[in-house]
Amino acid sequence: MRLGIFGGTFDPPHVGHLLAAVDAVERLALDRLVLVPAANQPLKTGLVRTPAEHRLAMTRLLVGDDGRFAVDSMEIDRAGLSFSVDTLAAFAERHPAAERFFLVGADVLRTFDRWREPARVLELATLVVLTRDDGKDEMAIPVAARRLPTRRIDVSSTEIRARVAAGRSLLGFVPDAVAAYIAAHGLYREGRACSSG
Repeated sequence: MRLGIFGGTFDPPHVGHLLAAVDAVERLALDRLVLVPAANQPLKTGLVRTPAEHRLAMTRLLVGDDGRFAVDSMEIDRAGLSFSVDTLAAFAERHPAAERFFLVGADVLRTFDRWREPARVLELATLVVLTRDDGKDEMAIPVAARRLPTRRIDVSSTEIRARVAAGRSLLGFVPDAVAAYIAAHGLYREGRACSSG
């Protein structure tokens, strides 16, 4: 089995995440790609705006019923700081015979040396760095890692949060189901408290 693992805050998940996931499944010939929303990323402590249960629900809506994808709540269930090495160790225990691929964006790779046990991360899975086809993400990649050129549309979770706060449309930025969820729960509006509950 060829298993992809794609972590992130997904605050909110958007079409850029989905297109990267589709490209990874197709270009790496993955049997399954699992999206894993973080509870609290160590390098983003205090920056995640939305409670984990909302980010988890939106990530599930992002992939819908597409059988190529799954969403796993292990980091949220584990709570505390979300370390990639712990998540990959859990996947290795669950799927010891699988060939595991850990997907990260080129922006995330810049902090790789500050991760917990980066060498063990590289032992537990093949690190796959999602880069733009246009070559703008050129950088040094660890020898044990693999570069995967992918379509990367110019959209970010930060921009989506700003659009919601300004009352602007999300058409084309997130799937309709995610946009509806954001509206129904009043997420990302100016002055709205984003504490759990």
